[in-house]
Amino acid sequence: MLEQIKDWIERRKAGSTGGHDREHLPTPKTAGDQRLSDCRLIVLDLETTGLNPAKDNVIAIGAVAIRHNAIDLSDQFDLILRRPELDISETVLIHGIGPEALTQGHETEDALLHLLEWMNGDPILAYHSAFDQKFLEKALKQTLGYTQPHTWLDVAEMLPAYYPNSKTGGKGLDNWADFFDLEVSARHHAAADAMVTAELTLAVINKAQKNGVVSLRDFNDKLKYYRQLKNIHRQG
Repeated sequence: MLEQIKDWIERRKAGSTGGHDREHLPTPKTAGDQRLSDCRLIVLDLETTGLNPAKDNVIAIGAVAIRHNAIDLSDQFDLILRRPELDISETVLIHGIGPEALTQGHETEDALLHLLEWMNGDPILAYHSAFDQKFLEKALKQTLGYTQPHTWLDVAEMLPAYYPNSKTGGKGLDNWADFFDLEVSARHHAAADAMVTAELTLAVINKAQKNGVVSLRDFNDKLKYYRQLKNIHRQG
């Protein structure tokens, strides 16, 4: 994938991307009647300089595609952004991305353009997706002036919705990974976290289809219903 990205950036510099340009990026898809088993889903994770989207920034993007109920290992995205001006002193011990890596990273505009093209408007899934959504939307707006809303689904909501009686010992990604006995190659590494999140997503999709969920709309509606139930319990 890295070689594909390098090739794309070189072609873009030469004036030929062989795909979409900045003015004609893919249109985000909505959750409709498309069969869940036929959808291409993007599972994404970000590394950032902190937890506050108002003042912190994206420094790395990892993502993998799910297609036909399987992780497509040939369809991944893994980039560190070139952001040498950013202060990562408070978070470098968490994500391991130091000043040298930020100096040698990919130009932010090129990386985000390629990300949008690679995602192709497909629905995006993430663990605690509100976090990643806020950071990515901020980066896209500030860098590209891009504001089109994508369909986002929260894997942290999916898991308890479909496995309500599971004894995980907590609500974190590690808790669910341990519950399903998944191997995590490296925590707080965007690509590795995206991969384990994708594996958890497959468990959810398998359970959903066994429960009669066929379309992406049904899948999304189940999450909305789960969210409503949580709000009712909070107010009760």
